[in-house]
Amino acid sequence: MTRDLETALLRSFVTTVRAGSISRAAAALGRTQPALSQQLRKLERAVGSPLLHRAPSGVSPTRVGEELLPYAERILALSAQALAETGRALTGHCGVGVHEDLAASRLPQALADLARLHPDATLEVLTLSDAAMREAYDTGRVQLVLDEVKDLPWPPRWTVRLPLVWAVGQGVAVDADPLPVVLFSNACSWRTSVLEAMENTGRRWRVAFESNSLAGVLAALRAGLGVAALLPANLEPAMACHDPAALPALPDVELGLTRHPDTEGDALVDAVETALRRMI
Repeated sequence: MTRDLETALLRSFVTTVRAGSISRAAAALGRTQPALSQQLRKLERAVGSPLLHRAPSGVSPTRVGEELLPYAERILALSAQALAETGRALTGHCGVGVHEDLAASRLPQALADLARLHPDATLEVLTLSDAAMREAYDTGRVQLVLDEVKDLPWPPRWTVRLPLVWAVGQGVAVDADPLPVVLFSNACSWRTSVLEAMENTGRRWRVAFESNSLAGVLAALRAGLGVAALLPANLEPAMACHDPAALPALPDVELGLTRHPDTEGDALVDAVETALRRMI
């Protein structure tokens, strides 16, 4: 007998993981807590494995839950896009400028899925320096920019705050003194947040590795050179910190999206903006 994953169950799971609490997720979904718990158990039976660690302080995904999460988010995004765009063939070009950390997450996949729905449309994803991004925006190559608010070429249409989390390299002791830290070498809020967190807590630390790219930082973590601050979407399961209290608290990052004013009413740009909103 073929097993299917119901979108309603996947939505319950994704909302619960994002909320970090069954009660908060139930409120967000407009359901009772027992009803939501029942849906989560139904999904776990369908998958054949527990998906959530449940504790008095909240919930977190199990290893299987972490593996399912990106698929669940993609299925929900595709379902929403299909309902919104079926029957409308979109054409034209839309350039999207994104922060490198976002370009390495699930956003490109969401845009690739949108492109498959509309094969006559051209989507382009760019990661550029601030100056190059502004030039691409001013010349019309890029219609949408998703980046830290302070780096946007124009005031944002909307903003969102995302947490930074600690990623721990293989074999790295989080109580090491001094703590080996992997940093982004370019000036950014990621680097500033780590340094300020260390200074504010008086934690002794040393720079173990620096890179100007996310790929370099991830490679250093895989090699076990230290700890680093990342967006949750870029945290590989093996890098999760199992003792967060052992490391300084990290602040949120404020991201925003700006849209070129000449694109108002452009159906393709509307669809891409909607996809970006759903995936952040």
